[in-house]
Amino acid sequence: MTKRHEAKYKIDRRLGQNIWGRPKSPVNRREYGPGQHGQRRKGKPSDFGTQLRAKQKLKGYYGSISEKQFRRYYAEAIRLKGDSGENLIGLLERRLDAVIYRAKFVATVFAARQFVNHGHVTVNGKRVNISSYQVKPGDVIAVKESSRQLAIVIEAAALAERDVPDYIEADHNKSTATFTRTPTLTDVPYAVQMEPNLVIEFYSR
Repeated sequence: MTKRHEAKYKIDRRLGQNIWGRPKSPVNRREYGPGQHGQRRKGKPSDFGTQLRAKQKLKGYYGSISEKQFRRYYAEAIRLKGDSGENLIGLLERRLDAVIYRAKFVATVFAARQFVNHGHVTVNGKRVNISSYQVKPGDVIAVKESSRQLAIVIEAAALAERDVPDYIEADHNKSTATFTRTPTLTDVPYAVQMEPNLVIEFYSR
């Protein structure tokens, strides 16, 4: 098993939730946490604990974004007009690796980050290898022609476990996707409930 698979499964086990809705998640077999104390009965979490868990879940979902980078998203979210929690979700969904994952060009968000970093992706015809690149509405994202026959691309397009959301128009015959608009929380097809308002509260303490 690769380190990336291990990291993905550890996040699920630690949080006790199948946050990507993957059929092979270990939480499907064991809902308790890892380690010898994983099955202990847990008391009611504090407000801080609830907020921390919400932050860990959202960070983990997008491929375990670093704390420094995640805090920058928070700072940008509260700077923008409107609901800060919704702004945070919009910023995360505009990440290039998130768009590649949502368009079903690869199977996981971890694979999407690696795919972008290895130079397989273009935005509006120009190669972009920064996974945190912020996509804008109207941008056309494409898999490089020389990368379209890679096994991970072909296999991901055939996945039945998730659909492409309506804020992305994907053409798998051409391996292109258009980011049509910045989504709201209710638009994003999370497998579990995300609580960005608690993340904002965590950083606002």
